[in-house]
Amino acid sequence: MATSQRTRTLAVPQQQLWELVSDPHHMARWWPSVERMEAVEGDRFTQVFKTKRGRPVRADFHVVDTRPPWLLAWEQELEGTPFARVLRELVIEIRLEPEGEATKVTIAQQQRLRGYSRTGGFMMRRATAQQLDRALAGLEEISR
Repeated sequence: MATSQRTRTLAVPQQQLWELVSDPHHMARWWPSVERMEAVEGDRFTQVFKTKRGRPVRADFHVVDTRPPWLLAWEQELEGTPFARVLRELVIEIRLEPEGEATKVTIAQQQRLRGYSRTGGFMMRRATAQQLDRALAGLEEISR
């Protein structure tokens, strides 16, 4: 299993960050490469990305754990999608811990790769770590 995790302390109260991360409608504002959100209903949502050639790519997710205002985790629905050729599982978890007036934010992504893709786990971890750094920067930017 390839796991990447990044942590940053943001000068923002925990509740304010919780309102941003727990509402999928805000995700296009801070999650890297998400152009827009679709089909946000209950604990399910769809992220729409654009490829380098400009084609939209949809990724469906559902919330697997939520403990306001501390923890939110969602999993990608892979079965029957092109992502299933590469991934067995993808789970993203956000933890918010108050530190005085600030909040320590930890984003972790766990990926279980499928087949030949497992040989590239180290490259996947590096790319994922960069994505998580960009997500933290995006959260910091919109929460000012």
